[in-house]
Amino acid sequence: MKPILTRPLIVFDLETTGLDLAKDRIIQLSYIRVELDGTETAVNHFVNPGAPIPPLVQELTGITNDMVKDAPTFAQLAPELERVFKGCDFAGFNSNKFDIPLLAEEFIRAGVNFDFNKSRLIDASIIFRKMERRNLAAAYKFYCGRKMEEDFQAHLADQDTAATWRVLQGELDMYAPERQEEPERQLKNDIQSIDDFCNADNRNVDFAGRIVYAPVLDAHGNARTNDDGTPMMHEVFNFGKYKDMAVEEVLAKDPGYFSWVLNSDFTLNTKQELTRIRLRALSRKK
Repeated sequence: MKPILTRPLIVFDLETTGLDLAKDRIIQLSYIRVELDGTETAVNHFVNPGAPIPPLVQELTGITNDMVKDAPTFAQLAPELERVFKGCDFAGFNSNKFDIPLLAEEFIRAGVNFDFNKSRLIDASIIFRKMERRNLAAAYKFYCGRKMEEDFQAHLADQDTAATWRVLQGELDMYAPERQEEPERQLKNDIQSIDDFCNADNRNVDFAGRIVYAPVLDAHGNARTNDDGTPMMHEVFNFGKYKDMAVEEVLAKDPGYFSWVLNSDFTLNTKQELTRIRLRALSRKK
């Protein structure tokens, strides 16, 4: 059912050059303005971010530099958006954590004082997380059809282990290819396929995620590929003053950074992986 409104509602989503609230910019802004009588007006804006769109973002969104080169900047759109958004509430998915903060940043950069504190901010992802719990007990009920407390005593490792084993088997039953029509909901019953599914988005080099894999870019900002066509990847720092910079290049430019990490409060695994990368680089020089 539609929500009962006391003010117009802006249901919106952004595509951006990245996830850094301070540095990244909007490249697409789409919204539906819902009036009190239920009338809906859908609007879509491509936005020129004033800088090249990273290749990975182009691949993920399908939005290319050519598509936004003649589009208005956010500063040019800001007066119209302020007029349309004034007096409205807002709704999105993960919007309170990302879209609203980034939209607020863009308004400030454009010199428009739009106060989101005067609006109600509805985030559908928060409703989803709060209503559909994602803990072991919820998974047990969903996949095994019983309340966990009927079969186990919670918060004991041996009990949770047994419940987890039953949940995994229930997942393999539910997502067996013969039971799911959509390919994206199918999970082959072999360990490699399950591992690939669980770690498809994992870019971590170390378990803490202080070092991650990122595409190697050429001088024009395009992703380089290996001979087999797969993206060429290298390790980059995921924190601090050298964030997003290649680990090998940083260690060559600032050798003292290696010692600083080793003597700081990082996990032993992070230090181990950093040492491995450093030794690999040194071996190439011999």
